[in-house]
Amino acid sequence: MKRVWIPLPDRDFDVTEVAVPWKLLRRAGHQVVFVTERAGVVPAADPLLLTGVLFGQLGAEPEPKRFYSELVESQEFRSPIAWGSLDVRAYDALLLPGGHAQGMRQYLGSRELQSKVAEFWALDRPVAAICHGALVAARTVDPRTNRSILYGRRTTCLPKYMERSAYYLTAWKLGGYYRTYPAYVEDEVRAALESPSHFERGPIELTHRGTDSDDSRAFVVDDGRYLSARWPGDAYLFAKRLIAKL
Repeated sequence: MKRVWIPLPDRDFDVTEVAVPWKLLRRAGHQVVFVTERAGVVPAADPLLLTGVLFGQLGAEPEPKRFYSELVESQEFRSPIAWGSLDVRAYDALLLPGGHAQGMRQYLGSRELQSKVAEFWALDRPVAAICHGALVAARTVDPRTNRSILYGRRTTCLPKYMERSAYYLTAWKLGGYYRTYPAYVEDEVRAALESPSHFERGPIELTHRGTDSDDSRAFVVDDGRYLSARWPGDAYLFAKRLIAKL
């Protein structure tokens, strides 16, 4: 059994990008530990992804929502530990999930959390980031190089065309719901890399999501101990690749 830590904001994380890896990691016999800014704060996913972002559409698929219903009843989810007190040496892998609503800024912009990510990175153990989670990695500075930990690595993240399409489709009703920051996620992640060629957008995809039995159109970038994926549609393949590393 391996131990995987997953940091979360108090609210607004992506249902699929947390519940699917949790379910598959548990199924494979591994332990998941959730980490929040303050110990004992039970986090909550973006509610619109559970009920439907627009006219009941664009939310999580039924199976990830079922996994989330199981997740919120689990002991590990209901008893998170504080990221400031985390001993990263006790863990075998780190998973950085995404989400786009404004509550994500607590997690995406935390310097204290980035310090813990840098500590873990120095241990040379697996780190996996999906969607906006790649921003945490991009913003984490390796004190040995004074550069992002992604410098010299290949990565993907939420592609600009996906973020822009979701924003244009919903802005009339939801305003900036799909724009976590003024800058696109892809632009900030690219800026942290050594070379433009180190960013991999993946095939164009807006609708088809991978499942437990069909990963044919999912996409991940495997760069040794660093693994990255684009969006909830990649979550199953993303989780399976992390499990293979463990």
